Amino acid sequence: MTELRTQNDDYVNVVKDSFSKQTIMHLIGAELVDVTPGFCSIELCHREDLCQQDGFFHAGVISIIADSAGGYAAFSLMRPNSRVLTVEFKINLLRPAAGHSIFAKGEVIRAGKNLSFTEVKVYVRNSNKNTLCANMTQTLACVDDTIKSA
Repeated sequence: MTELRTQNDDYVNVVKDSFSKQTIMHLIGAELVDVTPGFCSIELCHREDLCQQDGFFHAGVISIIADSAGGYAAFSLMRPNSRVLTVEFKINLLRPAAGHSIFAKGEVIRAGKNLSFTEVKVYVRNSNKNTLCANMTQTLACVDDTIKSA
């Protein structure tokens, strides 16, 4: 794979700042673990209020951290004064996420001027064993920083 290069020398701080502003990440207790050009990982510890009726991490919670891991992987490569928005994603839930934590690893497959494509793998951790529980493909848009929420 071709080495991915960031357009923003301050990408680590930009990603960390953006992550800190995502109130959903605070709500669920997700942590930004690592960010490098074209890569991001996010971890989330098990809590009963994040689970579905059988005690597995809820599919929506899995999707939240996968979406953000892929989004920040793409954002790490984007030009300064831009923002990242998800255009679409497809997630396959491969097995129940039953464990003490889950973590998502997002990786850029192709970084374009306006659209980027990522693949995200989500693992469930039990003791020292990590098992793939979900796979996401995603399209993200690089938008001008003047775009703000309503």
